[in-house]
Amino acid sequence: MPDRLTAPYFQTDRFDEAGAALARVREIYAANQAFLRQALQRFVAGEDMGRVRACYPIVRVQTETVRRPDSRLSYGFVAGPGAYETTLTRPDLFGDYYLEQFRLLLKNHKVPLEIGVSEQPIPVHFSLAEHDHVEGHLTPERRLLLRDVFDLPDLAAMDDGIANGTLEFAYGEPHPLSLFTAPRVDYSLHRLRHYTGTSTDHFQNFVLFTNYQFYIDEFVRMGHALMARPVDAAQPRDDDDVIAFVEPGNVITRRVGAPTEPGDELGAPPPRLPQMPAYHLIRRDRTGITMVNIGVGPSNAKTITDHIAVLRPYAWIMLGHCAGLRNAQQLGDYVLAHGYVREDHVLDEELPLWVPIPPLAEIQRALETAVADVTRLEGYELKRIMRTGTVASTDNRNWELLPHGGPERRFSQSRAIALDMESATIAANGFRFRVPYGTLLCVSDKPLHGEIKLPGMANQFYRERVDQHLRIGLRAVELLRAQGLDRLHSRKLRSFAEVAFQ
Repeated sequence: MPDRLTAPYFQTDRFDEAGAALARVREIYAANQAFLRQALQRFVAGEDMGRVRACYPIVRVQTETVRRPDSRLSYGFVAGPGAYETTLTRPDLFGDYYLEQFRLLLKNHKVPLEIGVSEQPIPVHFSLAEHDHVEGHLTPERRLLLRDVFDLPDLAAMDDGIANGTLEFAYGEPHPLSLFTAPRVDYSLHRLRHYTGTSTDHFQNFVLFTNYQFYIDEFVRMGHALMARPVDAAQPRDDDDVIAFVEPGNVITRRVGAPTEPGDELGAPPPRLPQMPAYHLIRRDRTGITMVNIGVGPSNAKTITDHIAVLRPYAWIMLGHCAGLRNAQQLGDYVLAHGYVREDHVLDEELPLWVPIPPLAEIQRALETAVADVTRLEGYELKRIMRTGTVASTDNRNWELLPHGGPERRFSQSRAIALDMESATIAANGFRFRVPYGTLLCVSDKPLHGEIKLPGMANQFYRERVDQHLRIGLRAVELLRAQGLDRLHSRKLRSFAEVAFQ
């Protein structure tokens, strides 16, 4: 029998300081990743070996009191007495995030954090560096043997029972500290690279979604123009901290005057765009903007938000086009959603239709102020171009062709003022994953009133409105960033027994 390789040993230790706890997480993760990579290299080279296993780091906290910390908090504390834990991954990517969560737990509960090695195996696929492709060197027989030697991704460890509120616990079993286990996070990180064509290292904490390429074209134009403008110390601007612009294929454009960094040379435009390409305006503190073209339809909207949610963004906002449902609306008018009719159906199992999706005041105010700032209209005059109300989202692209007694009646009864195919999905998944969300749409046609999109009309409309709409979205992010992140995460998104991690 071949020898079984043994992962490095780490005892579980207690920490009263967040930085020291994070350092131990880094140490455990790095050692176990290195162990798996070395074992995989030996396997690829043809060595016969026994079972190889290394596990994720874990953080655990135990409290014996029902005393609550500051009741104004929306995260950073556990629900009551007991043991709470979660597995951790990629401290190189989530280091600042983990540090903040650790700091809040120590501050709010004044009990030590226990850091050690979990019993959750690291799948060998998740040990590979981004540019490693060792599986291509294996014969079919050797590839089949891989599952006998290494742990492969196990979907049973990756479901969303925590986020959905459906996870059941045995008596005395620790409760979760986070919405996502480490394997679930790693799975989404790999999916994001596939769907967006960019490394997860580039994703920023404010995310804009759109359903039209015109918005992406304008975002790219703005990104390159910003990179070509040097920072003026005499006249500071909000965008001075933007240091790079990243496009699919990890093509990085640095701010003029800024040096290149290791890895920049690895970027190359892909032969074809990925399914949902992402573009990133990067700030030093990761509070820049990621923009994703999700295409058309609720399926894509759910897929991308399922995965971006593991990055714990500060907010995501939908900027796209919609059908205006009211005769008084004009093409180019804006719709600020404060409610949703969910006929998209892609989240019906995870989030039942009886669950309301509330508007979040912080996002609503930022979007309304941004419209006023960019259009220079305010008060009663602002109502000429913007209407607040319910947005209906459907999974039927040709809903107009259904008998008029069906969807038209339901939309009228719901008081919907606009219809699209993605906004309700994005908002509902934001609610489900505790990510602040918002929607600002632009009326591009009025099918109920005979104003349908024709090629010439559509092209002219897009040219006239896309620039302004995008600038409104960027301005909203500026406002959200300026107001402070502690005010952004709403207690509306907490369940009865919420996890401690933001």
